[in-house]
Amino acid sequence: MQIRKSRGPSRRDVIKTATAAGIAASVGPFFHATPLSAASTLKILQWSHFVPAYDTWFNTEYVKKWGAENDTEVVVDNINLALIPSRAAAEVSAQQGHDLVMFLSPPSVYEDQVVDMKDVYAECEKTYGKPVDLAVKSTFNPKTGKYFAFSDSFVPDPVNYRSDLWGHIAMTPNTWEDVRVGGKKIKDATGTPVGIGLSAELDTAMAMRAIMYSFGAHEQDETGNLTINSPQTVEALKFVKALFEEAMTPEVLAWDASSNNRQMLAGRSSLVLNAISVTRTGENTNLPIHEKIALAKAAEGPVRRIGLEHVMDCYVIWKFSQNIKGAQKFLVDYINNFGVAFKASQFYNFPCFANTVPDLKELVATDAKAVPPDKYSVLQDVLDWATNVGYPGYSNAAIDEAFGNWTLNTMFAKVATGYDTPEDAVAMAEKAMQAIWAKWKERGMI
Repeated sequence: MQIRKSRGPSRRDVIKTATAAGIAASVGPFFHATPLSAASTLKILQWSHFVPAYDTWFNTEYVKKWGAENDTEVVVDNINLALIPSRAAAEVSAQQGHDLVMFLSPPSVYEDQVVDMKDVYAECEKTYGKPVDLAVKSTFNPKTGKYFAFSDSFVPDPVNYRSDLWGHIAMTPNTWEDVRVGGKKIKDATGTPVGIGLSAELDTAMAMRAIMYSFGAHEQDETGNLTINSPQTVEALKFVKALFEEAMTPEVLAWDASSNNRQMLAGRSSLVLNAISVTRTGENTNLPIHEKIALAKAAEGPVRRIGLEHVMDCYVIWKFSQNIKGAQKFLVDYINNFGVAFKASQFYNFPCFANTVPDLKELVATDAKAVPPDKYSVLQDVLDWATNVGYPGYSNAAIDEAFGNWTLNTMFAKVATGYDTPEDAVAMAEKAMQAIWAKWKERGMI
């Protein structure tokens, strides 16, 4: 697994969000998995998991065992998910940092700064077969033939809704039109709004794309050509404006990635798009409301039923890593233990190598904590309706930059609030995205 040396990034390649010193101050204490006398060190940066039981297992059980078996001091650094992009940018700027960094969406813009993961994928395929298409579309660049990241898992993004409120109006959120009509009825009757973000954060980015894709709108086509300015995008914008005006409240304009969790568990939303962290938190903290929260597949739009993954776990190994081979081995060994990881995440992290959890459908069919016990069975066919950022194409560098700049989030928020017309907003988004696409085409990345 040889790599070549790379030149450092230019300033324009780095996302300018915070200085390295400022980011370092926000990071929690290191977790050391083995004594400091170990032969080598492996430094891992990843988020503080929304299901704390997973971090407990990963940090205190799995990593500790792996470190002892490989004579390695493993340092796990868990930080808030919103800080990962800026921390990664600081490490690339300094050309030093962690050996493994886990992003929550495809980090395509860093392709020149990372090790090709083809050997890691190949090693895992020997035992478990091909990864799911969602993983390949999120970590592979067909233009360059490089795997710029490795995805061990993805997180489904079902509809979380209040079964009591929706039952009272004799509806379920099966389609996006149901969400608008039913959400308005519930808000008018009870004052409880739909809670879908319209701000500069991860959940909004996923939700707006889910709506777009279900309406037949896309940022790009299958080959990576920009297609944002379309009648379908305009219709999706008009729908979100109606949904916001009829069934939502302005507070969603300032939400962060955990706001929808908090709102639903506080009984202040009738519906949110989120992972099962909402219901798991309710169950694990004995909040009675968890019994009233039901799950549904991604809502169907005028063209198709489709949703984004809630987050896509994408590990990268920097070319400036001090322990590239150790990082590669760690990922392969982790996949060998993913069946345990799936259970430790309480069904949150779904496998990118399906054969690592061959009994997944049976496991999610019944759950001792869930009310009703089959609540999580809705996830049995998640790969039939979950897709990648950049669908129907790959998650390329242009897609990643537009995602990180919250271009689509801003477009939808401006229309929802009446700041721009749908036509003007999509034209402005197209102009901004044309510059992004031109840059990455010039660099030979798309």
